[in-house]
Order: sequence, then structure tokens, then C-alpha cells
Amino acid sequence: MTGHNDDLPVLVIDGSRFSDFAGFAREFSRLLDGYRWRGGLDAFNDVLRGGFGTPDGDWVLRWLDSRLSRAALGHEATVLRLTELLLTCHPSNRPSIEARIAAARRGEGPTLFDEIVDIIRIHGPGGREAEDGVLLELA
Repeated sequence: MTGHNDDLPVLVIDGSRFSDFAGFAREFSRLLDGYRWRGGLDAFNDVLRGGFGTPDGDWVLRWLDSRLSRAALGHEATVLRLTELLLTCHPSNRPSIEARIAAARRGEGPTLFDEIVDIIRIHGPGGREAEDGVLLELA
């Protein structure tokens, strides 16, 4: 990307540095100044709003080797993550999570990678929290 983004702070996720969701959490936390994200996606959303170690104002989140991450955080990782959530979720959420697990086992539906990217895009151009100014670059 060139142009007006050249002067923005850039945080870089290196997809070659992890092979599962726990590794992604460590890799992303490494970017944060004075804060450690522990892997909850609601908290990830909050971190992207600002105030949890991300740059003030607009910034670029550059995800290198995102194709590796797409594979590492694919349907298999999605099943693992949802199975963990099933253990602690409210009973009223169980049927929805079980349906998502069944779909992921069939290789259908959004993956964990898709969910993470969607959360990031909420905070960037065209997203409902675009004022946060997070510009995602998948490389």
C-alpha cells in the first residue's frame, strides 16, 4: 500500500510465527504496548477500539504470510475453538455453537481466520467502528 498510509504507524503480524490460535494470540500480544491479549475475541474487538496498547489514531495492521494463517486458523482450528467455548458458554448459546461446530467439521461456514479478519475490518474503512482507523493489509 502506498500514499496516505505511508505515515501511519504499522503493526506487523507474521503468519509464519504461529500455527494455531494460541500462537496467534501470542503474536498479536507481542505488538501491544503494555497490554497482553489472552485470546478472547470480544477482548480482541475491544483492543482494536484503542487504549490497550495499540497506536493512538489511525494505524495499519499488516498481516504477513496471511495465507499460512488462513490455513492454520481454518475449519479444524475453528472446531477446537468452538469446542472450548461450548464448555463455558451460557446454556442458551449451546445449540448455536453446536451447529457452528457441525458446519466447521463439514468444512463449511466462516473459519477462525475469517472471524478475526471480520473483527479487524469492523474497525477500518467501511466498518461500523471505522472511526478507530485500523487499516488491514493482508500480505
